[in-house]
Amino acid sequence: MTRTYAIAAVVAILGLLGGVYYMTIGSAPDDQFAQCRTGKVAGGTSQIGGPFTLVSETGETVTDTDVIDKPTLIYFGYTFCPDVCPLDNYRNAQAVEILEERGEIVKPVFISVDPARDTPEVMAEYTDNLHPRMLGLTGSEEQVKAASRAYRTFYEKQAPAEGAEDYYLVDHTTMTYLTLPEHGFVEFFQRSLGPEQMADKVQCFVDAM
Repeated sequence: MTRTYAIAAVVAILGLLGGVYYMTIGSAPDDQFAQCRTGKVAGGTSQIGGPFTLVSETGETVTDTDVIDKPTLIYFGYTFCPDVCPLDNYRNAQAVEILEERGEIVKPVFISVDPARDTPEVMAEYTDNLHPRMLGLTGSEEQVKAASRAYRTFYEKQAPAEGAEDYYLVDHTTMTYLTLPEHGFVEFFQRSLGPEQMADKVQCFVDAM
């Protein structure tokens, strides 16, 4: 995504989620993860996340229960994204490596918002270049939309280049979502966060489980 598209996507998603996110410190008194949170979600973290059915990079149909079998970092993007997605996914992969060095196994997941081009084979090649344990997920338009709605994300396909129907960009949310088995979504991370910072924040949640 070019800088212009990235800015447009950020503006759009902030407008869409303006009533959902409160970027302020604090949590409910009985929140076991209170010491780890740097933000609040209006209505509670149950407002984000939920069931989904997608297709894995190996061609298998999987559900959220299959995917979130350990602490999981979920990122929505697409393989044709020129700059934002590679950088964000690489940051997530680095954070996962740091955590693995500490003895914590966290799963990096990349969900495509461009299922027309991102086949399982394309996703497999992309994720293999980023991290051996990164799981790529795609699916039908309906499946992807349902997963996006569950996580309150935004994406919108731009008009293709003239004479090149397959050449187009997709505006999308650039946050990463931390989900835990039996807890679901617990925190989101902005793309400005570095890998060491992300690893530290994820570590806090893992230790509090």
